[in-house]
Amino acid sequence: MEESVKLRVPPLTGQQEQPLALINYLYIGHFLARWGTRMWEFSVGLYMINIWPESLLYAAIYGAVESASIAVCGPMIGRWVDKLSSLKVLQLWLVTQNLSFVIAGASVVALLIHSSLKFTHFSIFMLLVLLINVCGGIGVLSTLAGTILIEREWLLVISEDQPPELLTKMNSVTRRIDLCCKLLAPVITGFIISFVSLKASAITLALWNTVSVWVEYWLFTSVYEGIPALGQSSQKRIARFLQCDQEMNNLTSEEDSLLPVTDCSSELADSKWNKKISQKISENPYIAAWRVYLQQEVALPGLALALLFFTVLSFGTLMTATLEWEGIPAYVIGLGRGINAVIGIAATVVYPMLQSRISTIRTGLWSIWSQWTCLLPCIAAIWIQSGFLSSYILMGSVATSRLGLWMFDLSVLQHMQDLVTESDRLIVGGVQNSLQSLMELLAYVMGIIISDPRDFWKLAVISFQAVTLAAFLYCIHSYHVRKHLFHFDRMLYGLNVF
Repeated sequence: MEESVKLRVPPLTGQQEQPLALINYLYIGHFLARWGTRMWEFSVGLYMINIWPESLLYAAIYGAVESASIAVCGPMIGRWVDKLSSLKVLQLWLVTQNLSFVIAGASVVALLIHSSLKFTHFSIFMLLVLLINVCGGIGVLSTLAGTILIEREWLLVISEDQPPELLTKMNSVTRRIDLCCKLLAPVITGFIISFVSLKASAITLALWNTVSVWVEYWLFTSVYEGIPALGQSSQKRIARFLQCDQEMNNLTSEEDSLLPVTDCSSELADSKWNKKISQKISENPYIAAWRVYLQQEVALPGLALALLFFTVLSFGTLMTATLEWEGIPAYVIGLGRGINAVIGIAATVVYPMLQSRISTIRTGLWSIWSQWTCLLPCIAAIWIQSGFLSSYILMGSVATSRLGLWMFDLSVLQHMQDLVTESDRLIVGGVQNSLQSLMELLAYVMGIIISDPRDFWKLAVISFQAVTLAAFLYCIHSYHVRKHLFHFDRMLYGLNVF
């Protein structure tokens, strides 16, 4: 695909070569930022379990706090990114993300060194645990701001006036980088934990974020300054936001001045006051963001994608704990997680090839039903008496389903990039991430309610039903856009040939 993109672009001059080099800077900066996030994502559960070995409660609470942070604040983050300049978002994103992980890492080191705190000074122990949770929540919110900025604006601006394959390629590369970090960061962190210590991994995490923030900032600012269109897009976005705000204020002032002075003016004033309250509620950033999202043509595919996050059929905390309870060795679970990530990376290679042949929306259709098909053995494994056999079927089924999952994720992302207007792009991205985190939070709640590992099959069935619902919702959207799901006429023609 990369070669085909190069063939369609005219010979590059010295000025045109620079953006291609800067795109590599963007990829490297994205890698450094995602690596730190994935290190923390993998390590925090181990830290929490080690801090309080008798229970998974602290790990579950952290997961709930992280998911709730994005679910509640995601839409507001999108609006916040929309009204600030790209450079300001960049600065706040990198500083808050890396500083949060540094403080959280230092708190973990303190708890590991002074392991008796929970017995001698419980209030200090809880304060440090609270600090870890707060810093983790701030860290994921700042990461969300950076994701929205890069995926929902920069990639589209850079790909403007270029062959459409370039946007597909950049989407795939950025997702591949994230999946590589998801695969390799836990492996390296695991080696540090296994062969050195947990304290060493927490110190490594803090040092990584302290050093990498400067490199990331230089790389991203080089991209921003080297591609003038990014600055122009940022200025246009801010001007549009200020103009809308000014128009709203002027409209309110004009309506106030038109209020007539009559005997009924008090009733009119009361009516006007009620209208103002209703308007203020509708102008609330959170409500306004959701209203913008629900007005989009891609709201249904976005909901379908979010439903896939309401699941225990992934190598997350609940499934990992169940596999360990079944007696599956830890290294086997780790190997399964690695295969899971490798298949996800393969999806970023297959997606551009498939999308270029059958379109974005049809790729999404085939991808979601591919995931559904691959998860069927999970349901079949419920009736297998052997715990080991059913566990291995579960791992294999979930791992193979990642091909369809990540291809569907890329399809919906590109569908949104194509159909959402520039003025709504960042807001829609914030709401989408918020919706996905809400579904993750509900999955945690579902695991708290059904907490017995022997009842994991119930969680698996509910998760499978969520995937089924997601597939049907996407079918409805596909039919609405294309007026058909499959080319039955071509199928009949093929049968007639035989």
